[in-house]
Amino acid sequence: MLKIAIPNKGRLSEDARELFNDAGLEVRSAGARALTASLGGEFEALFVRAQDIPEFVADGAADAGVTGLDLVRESGRDLDEQLDLRFGRCRLVVAVRDESPARTVADLPLGPAPRVATVFPRLTASYFAEQGRPVEVVPVSGAAEIAPHLGIADIVVDLTSTGSTLRMNGMREVGTVLTSSARLVSGSTVRRDAAKAAAVQELSGALASVLRARGQRYVMANVPRAALDQVKTILPGINGPTVIDIANGGTMVAVHAVVAADQIYRTIAQLQGLGGTGILVTRIERLA
Repeated sequence: MLKIAIPNKGRLSEDARELFNDAGLEVRSAGARALTASLGGEFEALFVRAQDIPEFVADGAADAGVTGLDLVRESGRDLDEQLDLRFGRCRLVVAVRDESPARTVADLPLGPAPRVATVFPRLTASYFAEQGRPVEVVPVSGAAEIAPHLGIADIVVDLTSTGSTLRMNGMREVGTVLTSSARLVSGSTVRRDAAKAAAVQELSGALASVLRARGQRYVMANVPRAALDQVKTILPGINGPTVIDIANGGTMVAVHAVVAADQIYRTIAQLQGLGGTGILVTRIERLA
């Protein structure tokens, strides 16, 4: 049974649990404070801090884990990124005070080296080295945006989703270090074990099928056979709509297709305009 490390709290934890539940791997724990749980009877979940998950996976305490790409890259550990889970989206950005004349990283002074406060010292040092900009990295444990106001640093490298926290603290973005989202990662224990590798691939495929289904709807309708060419332009589906003869349907046939959720309103109106009836729209749990 594979051990999967999952964030123990926060939005990453909530989104990860929802994804596993939707994949048929219900999180079954003894209580809210339990450190382990069953994932649908197929895997064992280990609940740990998101920032510790790269270490747990790299050291073999867990076979795979769910955590942010920013934390994976900052750890510097040898991990395999199996799947982008499409939640926890954010950016690691370089920001300066509003009154700074810098508009890009290239505008930052070459000397003396400015001080940069960040929770991500490894990524920060690597980024500025690639940019050819000498800096002094000042590691902090959190709230990096306050550092310039305290005289601790001139610049910050911090995570942002909307930029609102930076703006609220009188800061402005001048560069992007990394675009991040939650990832399913695995380590050397999986790489060396064919059975574990197959199990992780199966897990990745199951989660990917749930992600593909999100934002999609399954549409069924009865339409005039004579209008099929027009229907095919309305319901392109994945490989075109499925067309089924209706018993005693005569001039009508049934069509089934997968349609983007944000196109449903227009799709129904167009089908009705062609004489479509009995239109049914359902959610899709998985799309393999």
